[in-house]
Amino acid sequence: MDQWICSPFFTAKAEYGLRDVAGPGQIVNASTLTGDDPLERMGVLYHGLADHVASTLADGKRPVSLAGDCVSSLGVMAGLQRAGIDASLFWFDAHGDFNTWETTPSGFLGGMPLAMAVGRGERRLVETLGLKPLDEGRVVLSDARDLDPGERAAVAASRMAHIADVGDLLERPLPDGPVYVHFDSDIVDAAESPAQNYPVPGGPSAALLQRVFRHIGRCASVVALSVSAWNPRLAGAAESRAITMAAIAALLDPGDA
Repeated sequence: MDQWICSPFFTAKAEYGLRDVAGPGQIVNASTLTGDDPLERMGVLYHGLADHVASTLADGKRPVSLAGDCVSSLGVMAGLQRAGIDASLFWFDAHGDFNTWETTPSGFLGGMPLAMAVGRGERRLVETLGLKPLDEGRVVLSDARDLDPGERAAVAASRMAHIADVGDLLERPLPDGPVYVHFDSDIVDAAESPAQNYPVPGGPSAALLQRVFRHIGRCASVVALSVSAWNPRLAGAAESRAITMAAIAALLDPGDA
């Protein structure tokens, strides 16, 4: 059984349009956030998310996290670790999210969570969550067609598997152990799914992503999913929501081959 956990925030700023996505039965992770320090606010918010993930797993359910940004993935990873689950990571995103303070051209924390997850760059939030770094060799980064120059060099020099063509995963062996999937909805071609904060042309079609997710859902032991959602306030939100929800369904309920 899947348990939806909604954190209706984008980089710790309220995004109420995400509250109604999963409907009745979802957990709403809506901690009271004070102050102006984004790292402190994210620490409170995603510490709560980690608690919800751990308790969901203890209840024998699979956590499905929906939030407005990819930093939420750190809360999911911390929750998995608290539950004693050592999972490999599949990261689907139009961006690499592998920047550090030394490589970022913008200083945007939302472009750093994958780097933080493997022990690079910003450590304050990771330490707040009690997150142990994940071995880079257990990370598959798929697509990431929009990389900053320093980030591109870091990805190339890392031990992660960077699978630029999402369709290649249909032929790639999958891990035997538990797998955690993180999915940023902006991975889909912006021509199909336009309601993204940082849309990127090109990339996989919605149909191809569904095929890949269905394959992973059938062939791997997916123990958790986190989704960085579309922006419900932008034009094309209905289309982007439908595409995202169809991809989620393909992963979580793939059916028989």
